[in-house]
Amino acid sequence: MRLSSYEREVQREIDSWQHGVSLLTQAINWAMQPVDWVVRQIIPEELLDQADSAVSQSLSLLNDASKWTLDDRDLLARAKSIGLKIESLDELRESDLKELDKLARDFFSENAILAAVEGGGTGLGGVVFIAADIPLLFAINLRLIQQIGGAYGFPMAGPEFTPVVLSIFNAAASSSREAKTAALKEISVAGAAIAGDSNYKGKVSGTFREQNRHLPRELAKNIVGRKLAQTIPIAGAAIGAGVNYWFTTETAECAYMLFRALYIERKERL
Repeated sequence: MRLSSYEREVQREIDSWQHGVSLLTQAINWAMQPVDWVVRQIIPEELLDQADSAVSQSLSLLNDASKWTLDDRDLLARAKSIGLKIESLDELRESDLKELDKLARDFFSENAILAAVEGGGTGLGGVVFIAADIPLLFAINLRLIQQIGGAYGFPMAGPEFTPVVLSIFNAAASSSREAKTAALKEISVAGAAIAGDSNYKGKVSGTFREQNRHLPRELAKNIVGRKLAQTIPIAGAAIGAGVNYWFTTETAECAYMLFRALYIERKERL
C-alpha cells in the first residue's frame, strides 16, 4: 500500500534515529562520567554481575505481570478524545499515523515522571532500596512499551511478542546503532507476519528468561552500574531520579520509533 508524505517523513526520522544518539543520552553520559568513575572504583565486578543477574530475573518475572497493568479502556478513551472513531485497539492500525503519534506521545511524560519520582524515593534508601527500585523501574517501562504499542494497534500482550519487547530494551539501554538496527530487523519480521496474518515468531526463540540472556552488557553498565551509584551519600536521590528519567525517556523514544516502523512495515506489505 502506498505511503503518505507524512509516513515517508517518519521513515526519514526513523533512519536518523537509527544512526544517531539522542541529546538526552549524550547529556546524561557526560553528566554521569564522574559518577561512573566512582562506581568503577568502589563497586566490585562480582557485585555488578550479581546485579545483572537480578535484572534478568526481574524482566522474566515482570513480563507476565505487566500485561495486567495495560488498560485497554483507557487507551480507547484517549484515542476517542483526540477524535479517533474506533471500538478496538486493532482498528488503530488503520488510523492516520499522525494522530497515532499524538496518542503515543501522550504516555511519555507521565511515565518518565513516575519513574523519576520512584527512583528519587528509593535513592534515599541507598543500597537497601536498590533491590526494590530495579523491578519497579522495569515494570514501569514494560507497561510503557505496551501502552505505546497499543497506541498503534500493537499492544504486545502475548508472549510471542517477547522478542520485540526485548529489542526495545536493548536499544534503550545501549543507544547503539547496532542495537537499533537489530531492533528494526525484529520489527521487519513482526511486520511481515502481521501483514500476512501469520503467526509471528521472533528471531530468538525460547522462554522469556532464555531470550533475555541476549540482552547486551550495556544494560548492566548503563542501568545497574548507575543504580549502584545511588549508594553515594546525599547524591543518591538525585542520581536515582535522573537515571530512571533517562532510561524511561529512552525506552519511550525507542518504542515510539519502532512501533511507527511496525505500522509502516505492515502498511507497505498490504
